[in-house]
Amino acid sequence: MPTPAEFRRNFPSLNELTYLASCSQGALSETVAAALQEYQDSLFEHGAAWERWETQVEHSRRHFARSINAAEHEIAVVPSLSAAAYQVVSTRDWTQRSRIVSTDLEFPSLGHVWLAQEPSVAYVEDRAGVVYAEDYTALLDESCGLVSIPLASYRNGVRLPVREVIEQARTFGVPTFVDAYQAAGVEPIDVQELECDFLAAGAMKYLLGVPGIAFLYVRDGVLDAHDPVATGWFGRQDPFAFDPRRLDYPDTARRFESGTPSIPAAYAAVAGLQLLESVDPKTVRNHIADLGQYCHDALTADGERIGSPADRSLRGAQVAVRDGAPGDLAKYLAERGIITSPRGDLLRIAFHYYSTSDDVEAVVRAIADYRRSR
Repeated sequence: MPTPAEFRRNFPSLNELTYLASCSQGALSETVAAALQEYQDSLFEHGAAWERWETQVEHSRRHFARSINAAEHEIAVVPSLSAAAYQVVSTRDWTQRSRIVSTDLEFPSLGHVWLAQEPSVAYVEDRAGVVYAEDYTALLDESCGLVSIPLASYRNGVRLPVREVIEQARTFGVPTFVDAYQAAGVEPIDVQELECDFLAAGAMKYLLGVPGIAFLYVRDGVLDAHDPVATGWFGRQDPFAFDPRRLDYPDTARRFESGTPSIPAAYAAVAGLQLLESVDPKTVRNHIADLGQYCHDALTADGERIGSPADRSLRGAQVAVRDGAPGDLAKYLAERGIITSPRGDLLRIAFHYYSTSDDVEAVVRAIADYRRSR
């Protein structure tokens, strides 16, 4: 297995940049760049190379399934997490169970999908940026039709008590939707252990791909109250039957697919997922946890107000710094070759297996310089 330094060599831009924004977009590797070039070459050399392209989509499905210990037929290839959420919520029966339990720490795109549907939404409030299982449990009853919970919050990187919440939801017969976008690629994920009903993640962040493709895990045996209405030719039993008068849904997760997936994004997703298969997820998590603790301690010593948890067991792949104008701070850092990601009143500093202690020292030093300059 490659060391972090060896893994880092796949990312030539890191020779020039201190890249700490994987919570928004993963760094571009030579592997992914080559995959995108391969797609371009297929256009030049073969024109409409549908057989090659479909193979890449299937490879992306296979590699993502492997990364979360799922079966291939349990994975739908979708364009975004929003699309995944809509496919799930639109196929449930809300006549008897008319509530969704969510949290403000969930990414707004999911929250917007929940709000746009028939159910009402009950929110679990965070306590100083942390959500506790008992706060979810307090909102669970027989009127609940879905529990939505992220593995880690986009806002401050806090890990949520997903296993405990899923276990409690099961006692009320409530299906669970897990957002793994801020965890897939930097946290070990095993859907057989989680026992969730749905899990979704996209390729562009810690999975090291590009925008345009996401994956929806649908536990084998989950039944729909309604067939997906946002459908298309890839949602058929045989997409290449080309029968406009027949609406036949497969029994697998592919029933949630719709139109043509982003082929360039599929090429990139395969390359990113293959790159991550070369490393052990637990080793990746431990490396990131060490860097996060180093960063948290250094910033705290400098008097910074930290919006992510102090407890490393609750902290995901990022450290969040409170600031009145985080966009200005991010711009200052970017001008010095340090790439971060502002959200709300927080500057997010996100780590990956390619990150180093030198990266931590560079961002801590630059933030201190910014404070002095103000």
